[in-house]
Amino acid sequence: MVIEEAHSLDGLTHGLGDLLADAVASGASVGFVAPFGPREAADWWQSISADIEARRVILLVAREGDRIVGTAQLRLAPLPNARHRAEVAKLLVHGDTRRRGIARWLLAAIENVARREGRTLLVLDTISGSEADRLYRSLGWTEVGSVPNYAAMPDGALAPTTFFYRELDRQGSTV
Repeated sequence: MVIEEAHSLDGLTHGLGDLLADAVASGASVGFVAPFGPREAADWWQSISADIEARRVILLVAREGDRIVGTAQLRLAPLPNARHRAEVAKLLVHGDTRRRGIARWLLAAIENVARREGRTLLVLDTISGSEADRLYRSLGWTEVGSVPNYAAMPDGALAPTTFFYRELDRQGSTV
């Protein structure tokens, strides 16, 4: 498996669209509700293309051969008083490649990119009690708190969301 930074969506929209559609079909709360398929997913990726090219969003892609099996985004806070932080978003791993450490590798890579960009505080949110929630806890992310009925699941049901943060030093470890 190779993780690389994508500076544009050239040649990636189809694979990323399939990955996002798989996540939603698997029940992940990543901003979308059913019905949601590859076409809607590809359209969404195109909608953030300018942010990727302008480096407001840094996109990492995990590949096995030519197949995209995972992705993660680092959304850089643009305001002058927030240039030390970023949001981790859309950490996705294809359903048939989960439980192989791809999410952990993507998170480690995101942390390295954040350090390179001078970001020392990362934030993220996920559905409370989800596999992702357990992953972030196991990796030492700090829980801020939970908000009830914060996000809709793909079936439309409202679910609680837990917010996390992680402080980074510039040498490659957490604070």
